Amino acid sequence: MPLIKINANVDLPENQQQALLAALSRTLAEVTHKPEGYCMVTFTRAAVLFAARPGPAAFVDVRGIGGLTREVNQQLTEHIGAQLKKSLGVPPDRVYVTFTDVPADRWGWNGKLFG
Repeated sequence: MPLIKINANVDLPENQQQALLAALSRTLAEVTHKPEGYCMVTFTRAAVLFAARPGPAAFVDVRGIGGLTREVNQQLTEHIGAQLKKSLGVPPDRVYVTFTDVPADRWGWNGKLFG
């Protein structure tokens, strides 16, 4: 149920996309202490203008059911920023990360709600 959605204005070959998604999935599971079997990471190429300047930039949306504490969010922000710098060349100061804690009765999977 933890999810990382990345929207970035950087092209990335399929094999590098898969490597980025895998790395962030592992990080998401480790930092949130949720099973990786429930983690999802998406990457979408998007038009992004950041600070009124063109150049590599990304918006990242993190969602989960419980566990998104200040400490977890700080760790995820650091890890996501470092990984996007490494994989996409997007500097951490050109990445916004938001966090949403979703009630379990507002998240469905496999024909059921989590709560």
